[in-house]
Amino acid sequence: MHRSYQPLTPATNRFLQRRWDLTRYEDHRGKVREAKPVVDTKGIQTPVHIQHKLKKVQLQEERMSIIERDNHRLASRLAAISRSQGLVDHRNHYSQYSLNAQTRKEKLLQVTHENQEIYQRIITQKSDYRRDLWEDDWEKAKRWRDDIARYPRGEASKQKPLKGVQFSGGTLGRSQRSSSGVEEDGEETTEEEPQPAT
Repeated sequence: MHRSYQPLTPATNRFLQRRWDLTRYEDHRGKVREAKPVVDTKGIQTPVHIQHKLKKVQLQEERMSIIERDNHRLASRLAAISRSQGLVDHRNHYSQYSLNAQTRKEKLLQVTHENQEIYQRIITQKSDYRRDLWEDDWEKAKRWRDDIARYPRGEASKQKPLKGVQFSGGTLGRSQRSSSGVEEDGEETTEEEPQPAT
């Protein structure tokens, strides 16, 4: 009983119902195989004038015609050379000259003359700077500086040297000067006293 066809809907004859269901299923499978897409995904067909590129073909033909013409000319020249006696006809028996040489010389002379005039004007021009006025202004500035200074200038070099201070655990035997003018190894700083001017 379990091997017999069991239809989904009640049927009086299971054998016929099985035949009908199989026929309906095969028809369905055939329709699925032969179904065509609703949306066209093939894309636009390329136009003929873009596929063949007639302009490119024309340019290639023109290029080939130019090459053939040049080859023909070269072959004719080679044939003429081989038939000739090997005479050389490329020598020029005239001196070279320029049609524009005179104009270029005139322009060069004009530029040279203008440069000489500018140079002479620069040389003859007197300077606007006066050194004696600058020196007088500097002397005035030094006098004003000395007048407004709190301490007279040059007195710092006449002071006595400061005593040294020894710090514990100095630096590797080297002496270093601090910002106050004292060495760190305990040695006094020695400065030479300025000699009076003679």
